[in-house]
Amino acid sequence: MSGYLTASWSDFSVSMVGASAALTGLLFVALSINIERILTSDALTARSLSTMILFVVPLVIGTLLLIPGQPRTALGVELVAAGIAAGACLLPVNRPASRGSLEPRYSWWLFRLLPSVTIALFLVLAGSSLIAGVGGGLYWVAPAAIEAFLAGLATVWVLLVEIRR
Repeated sequence: MSGYLTASWSDFSVSMVGASAALTGLLFVALSINIERILTSDALTARSLSTMILFVVPLVIGTLLLIPGQPRTALGVELVAAGIAAGACLLPVNRPASRGSLEPRYSWWLFRLLPSVTIALFLVLAGSSLIAGVGGGLYWVAPAAIEAFLAGLATVWVLLVEIRR
């Protein structure tokens, strides 16, 4: 499989879109179960929005990769734009002021700030290297998706379980 041939990434894209849809459903379950507690805290509301964005990013990326016959340069530009958009959405939501008093600083760094920066960076690298034809291409999409899923799952755990402690 090549990082520059989009057709060979279709199975990965389909699985990424399916996982994103399933995890978004899990987020809505968590939100609906604990909506009253979440709405009383600006920090939890921000975490919920951040998680929604984290799960939408792989959905968008997977969908872009599944567009048939799309030129490599066009996909590269779309991935760069998706990276910039992801960072522009995630960074304001995960700013230091949105950290709740009960959220440890290391948790905020690891599960909110770090993914906000690196997911955007991975997608910009994927798009840029796809356009250039060197540097890894679509292989940069995998860590972006994995990080989005893991960071989102950590917050879903908080919204489902930790919020009740």
